[in-house]
Amino acid sequence: MRDFADRTAQLEQRRAELLERMHSLDAELDSHGDPDWEENAIEHEQDEAMEALGLSAQAEIRMIDAALARISAGEYGACVRCGTEISNERLDLLPATPFCRDCAR
Repeated sequence: MRDFADRTAQLEQRRAELLERMHSLDAELDSHGDPDWEENAIEHEQDEAMEALGLSAQAEIRMIDAALARISAGEYGACVRCGTEISNERLDLLPATPFCRDCAR
């Protein structure tokens, strides 16, 4: 069994960064509300972009949580579809990936 202490720390750090980003986005969204309709329209467009970033962060957090659960269960590093060991190179690029290169296609 491989030791994933460094990988766990990496995933937890990324998760903390994403949570901080989400809190910043929430604060920014809460601060909007200009009474001028033109400014409000611009803010609305910006809000949609920020909401998309927040949704992306939520999705990545779910992937990280699943990866941390696989680490705890001793299943991290194995493809959830075929069981093949995921290469270290792939895990370096996509530490939360549940799939080997072939199954990700």
